[in-house]
Amino acid sequence: MAHVKNHDYHILHPSVWPLLGAVAGFTMLVGAVLWMHGITAYVFGAGLLAVLYTMFGWWSDVIKESHEGDHTPVVRIGLRYGFILFIMSEVMFFFAWFWSFFKHAIYPMETYVGSTYVPPNIHAIDAFHLPLINTLVLLLSGCAVTWAHHALVHENNRRDLITGLAVGIVLGIAFTVLQAYEYGELLLHEGWEFGGDRFFSNFFMATGFHGFHVIIGTIFLIVCLLRAIKGDFTPEKHIGFEAAAWYWHFVDVVWLFLFFAVYIWGSAVLL
Repeated sequence: MAHVKNHDYHILHPSVWPLLGAVAGFTMLVGAVLWMHGITAYVFGAGLLAVLYTMFGWWSDVIKESHEGDHTPVVRIGLRYGFILFIMSEVMFFFAWFWSFFKHAIYPMETYVGSTYVPPNIHAIDAFHLPLINTLVLLLSGCAVTWAHHALVHENNRRDLITGLAVGIVLGIAFTVLQAYEYGELLLHEGWEFGGDRFFSNFFMATGFHGFHVIIGTIFLIVCLLRAIKGDFTPEKHIGFEAAAWYWHFVDVVWLFLFFAVYIWGSAVLL
């Protein structure tokens, strides 16, 4: 039950999650180093499980705090600002991959004698077959999430909220399946390899990390769907769903830049 508050701010109770999250993250980092050196992968796995447990427990507490009335209008503004800053950090993360791709495509730094220009090693991909289909699938999923958001905020229509989320989730899963199929075709039939050269490295890191973000976003939407079915979210209080929608649209926009830069522009440079 919500308790009465005489101020607009959220005074947090003592919590174990920050300490546990820090220890889990450090364990996962050390485990990744050990794994890369071929020593063991179990430390990384233990750290990852601890991080996932921390995320589940901490965010469950945030939901409970919302139900108890701690998320006042001022607190909700702070939560929005915090998530916007998180998305900005993600933008800079992908900016690094775009920088690397364009830099090595336009001005490759290869080892050669004298001033002989070495042309960029870019491999053509037909952008208007499977990549175009994937683009349409992801854009349609964004439309479905927008439909769900409109149904909640402007119409308080829970049926359309649930339907829109379900459609967005199905299309997000379809995107992941199609991208996995594309990777299989490139690796098994086109002779591509992970880290074979700078283009392969940039392509798989940029599109692969985007695919990872799609999986995270899909899980985000699934959690929102389960909460919507349970009866959570109102037109006035829906920060969790709003954050999921922002994240999903961010994933859409990043893919558009990848589609035009890596698939279309990259093939044009090769030709």
